[in-house]
Amino acid sequence: MPDTSDSAATTVARWRAAAESGDVDAAVACLSPDVVLSSPLTDQFRLEGSGQLRDFLAEAFIAIEGIRFHTQTGQDDTYALVYRARVAGQPFEEAQLLGFDDEARIAEITLFGRPMPALTALMTTLGPKLARKEGRRGLATLLRASAAPIHAMVTFGDRSVVPRTRPGAGQRAR
Repeated sequence: MPDTSDSAATTVARWRAAAESGDVDAAVACLSPDVVLSSPLTDQFRLEGSGQLRDFLAEAFIAIEGIRFHTQTGQDDTYALVYRARVAGQPFEEAQLLGFDDEARIAEITLFGRPMPALTALMTTLGPKLARKEGRRGLATLLRASAAPIHAMVTFGDRSVVPRTRPGAGQRAR
């Protein structure tokens, strides 16, 4: 494989700028035509090809607000990027593992996100929007209906139950 480190670094810089500005066309220009994106939520959902990714990115750049990258590491044909943003008003942080092809285009994207309430908020909005875009209104309704209770439970637990599990949270001041 040819040394693509400088070219991959250039692609990473362009990818970051596109994501931070919400520029779908610039982001897609960084992608291999046969790029594969793996969901942070399930192994059952993958996007394949720059066409599918275009639709995904168009919706993701609306749902994920204020993307600002704070960490980057990598070399040659593998980079990891991490950013902070907001989803439905909630703090969100995502790590992206990027793999590059021989022409320094992004060929693989694996996403990892946190915290859980932001992930479920993203699931309740992004999934149904993508299904509607494909003309699958029934599936969009089913996705929203099945994800809404999960989001409600996760959000309640995160705000009301999880804080009580912190060490010392149950002890009274003496």
